[in-house]
Amino acid sequence: MRLAVTGAGGFLGWHVRVLARALGWPEPVAVPRAELADPAAVAARVDGTDRLLHLAGVNRSGDGRITHDNVALARAVARGLRRCAAPPKTVVYANSVHAGNGTPYGDAKAAAAEVLAEACADAELVDVRLPNLYGEHGRPFYNSVVATFCYQLASDARPRVEQDRELDLVHVGDAAALLVDAPPGGAWDARLPALRIGVAALADKLAAMAATYGTGEIPPLHDRHDVRLFNTYRSHCFPGRYPLPLVRHTDARGELVELVRARGGAGQAFCSTSRPGVTRGDHFHLAKVERFAVLRGTAEIALRRVGGTGVVRFAVSGERPVVVDMPTMWAHRITNTGRAELLTAFWANEVYDPEQPDTYPEPVGA
Repeated sequence: MRLAVTGAGGFLGWHVRVLARALGWPEPVAVPRAELADPAAVAARVDGTDRLLHLAGVNRSGDGRITHDNVALARAVARGLRRCAAPPKTVVYANSVHAGNGTPYGDAKAAAAEVLAEACADAELVDVRLPNLYGEHGRPFYNSVVATFCYQLASDARPRVEQDRELDLVHVGDAAALLVDAPPGGAWDARLPALRIGVAALADKLAAMAATYGTGEIPPLHDRHDVRLFNTYRSHCFPGRYPLPLVRHTDARGELVELVRARGGAGQAFCSTSRPGVTRGDHFHLAKVERFAVLRGTAEIALRRVGGTGVVRFAVSGERPVVVDMPTMWAHRITNTGRAELLTAFWANEVYDPEQPDTYPEPVGA
């Protein structure tokens, strides 16, 4: 599937690109906002692709700017489509459930959909009305109240509830699956299963997760939204709060180290040995919570956010046991940097399923 994406650098756009990577599709063609004013440049990028996703938009600004900018972006895409020799078969618009609700934002989203519909004479327009999205690496005070609360908790601040109301929350990875028409059977669910929760209850839920995780324990993860909310919180903790120290108990018999205390679920634990210079990993997960702990030897744990370039490195040793929890959608690996055999313990919140392993090859790089 050859995708072209406006807003590829945004919250939803990044998750679309990660999902495409997980599916083994070509890297989506990004249509930069700086080029949208040039119809020929837009056409050059979009021409011959299978699916154009129009994700670029403005969520928060002055009322006039919200209306003007969202409609202007749609018009720019429309002009580019009209210049295409081989326009995409499908144009997908990331609309909102608030479209046409009488607010500046809702009316702007509805007007933008009409502009795109007029330009899609030779293509199918899929108008997807998305609810409130949350997920890893959302911008606090912009993308989602979940991002705001997670950012505040990761900064040791208490979430502040300005107005309590009911929300329908959908994980952004599920929305990405719907937009790209992903096949079923992965960590995503294009049916958009929603979590219905009040803002105050959400703040309490995330605060409880943060408090438990602050002790080094894994909070209860009863369902897929619990897992994804926890992963969202962890994305705001990484890398500053890692590695996490482990308590070492010693007596005449030897040593005991508690690797993981998981409330509400056991998951799966395993150990591996690695010879000097050997690397394990070079993959990423979309939803799985995974913990690494070196028990003997020395190693480097390296991670890179999918689509990014910077590599985060942790030097770890069995002499001072710590754990590093792998953030979702970060490629990661562990390399034996010592002269002796490396013994590493691993834990995941779910039992490995070879039919749905939630593990996607991705080199961390240099």
